Amino acid sequence: MSQWSLIWANLTRRRARFVFTLLSVVFAFALFGVLLALRQAFGAGPRFERVTRLLTSNAVSLVNQLPLADARRIGAVSGVSAVDGQAWFSGYFRTPNQPIYAVAVQGRPYFAVYPEDRLPAAERRAWLDDRRGVLIGRDLAQRYGWRLGEEVPLRSSVWRNRDGTTTWQVIIRGIMSSPGGKQNNLLLMHYRYLDEERTFGRGSVSFFVLRIAHPGEGSRVSHAVDALFANSPDQTRTAPEAAFVRDFTSQFGDIAAIVSSVVSAVFFTMLLVTGNTMMQSVRERLREFALLKALGFGRRRLCALVLLESLSLTVLGGALGLTGAYLLVLSFGDFAAALLEFLPGLRVPPAALPWAGVFMVLLGALAAILPIVALLNAPAAAGLREG
Repeated sequence: MSQWSLIWANLTRRRARFVFTLLSVVFAFALFGVLLALRQAFGAGPRFERVTRLLTSNAVSLVNQLPLADARRIGAVSGVSAVDGQAWFSGYFRTPNQPIYAVAVQGRPYFAVYPEDRLPAAERRAWLDDRRGVLIGRDLAQRYGWRLGEEVPLRSSVWRNRDGTTTWQVIIRGIMSSPGGKQNNLLLMHYRYLDEERTFGRGSVSFFVLRIAHPGEGSRVSHAVDALFANSPDQTRTAPEAAFVRDFTSQFGDIAAIVSSVVSAVFFTMLLVTGNTMMQSVRERLREFALLKALGFGRRRLCALVLLESLSLTVLGGALGLTGAYLLVLSFGDFAAALLEFLPGLRVPPAALPWAGVFMVLLGALAAILPIVALLNAPAAAGLREG
């Protein structure tokens, strides 16, 4: 029997214990990968080098609205080629468990800001001519099986209309797609429909999306826009789109600190679980180790055997966990649709691989320390008598 066959046989001797311990390690590293993906996406600072769009929101809070009339002043800033005032609808389909990233937009200005979105000309005209019409992304249409011309009850957790309900009857007038699928989970409704029917907040928007004529001028345009409202009641903050989500999540706390705390707690728990499993395994095999000592196996070889068992458990579980994290991040759909609109780079970072490797080896080595100490302190004669 080869050394690796012996290691595998010892690991799977108690199959139920092996499976549950392995699943614990898999879960720990899967969580590690997902949290690192979220930390990278939320923690990325604003970058202006290749920005083609900026987002202007209230400087105090994303909850505070801005006057729609500010669009004219923003559009007059040198370097701004188009402006679209948008209102967050906070929509869902049948229940809040079916969230939809719905935004009320200005119509033609939207396509000036997002010229890359693909939509048949006939569907665009139908949407522009229908006050209650909406455009939906291709993935959203497939998720709910919606078709052109279908009337859909869109519900909101924020806006109440004039008939006293939170249900807004909209008609699907177009199905659009965009390069990379960034907008494929989006629903666009007409701002004028929302603004005329809602019972409060009229004449205001959640933010403005600006298209820049020259990508290299993002920083200058950002400062120029914010300078317009520096001494007004509605001061603004202008930054790349990705910063929008970062600021939103910052209201709930420091994402980096939260991720670090959770990962630390999970790995400490996994250390205890793996160490306990290895300790039980060594105690159950004291007679076997005693026989091996009697046959001439040195202490170093026996210690290496235990260490390799522990490392095999953590490396196997870690590899499966990271693979699961990668697949899980790729499958983010319904719940993360709103985030993915502003986080197209949401993925397990390459830096996770070397760090995960370090944690696998460290976890396996630490979990093997106490079992190795117990093995070294067990007299060979006592082990034989126990058999």
